[in-house]
Amino acid sequence: MRGLKRDRSAEVIIAGHAFMQNLWRGHYELGAYARPHLRLAAAFDELAPVV
Repeated sequence: MRGLKRDRSAEVIIAGHAFMQNLWRGHYELGAYARPHLRLAAAFDELAPVV
């Protein structure tokens, strides 16, 4: 059986997808000063020390 087996799994996937979309569109200050095609990489570089 494939797919998400619990509602919590779906919530995590949906929240992660929304976060990625918001990062990509520049709604956060993370990676704001990077070139658009490098914004996600810059944002994860900024987040890495915090996590």
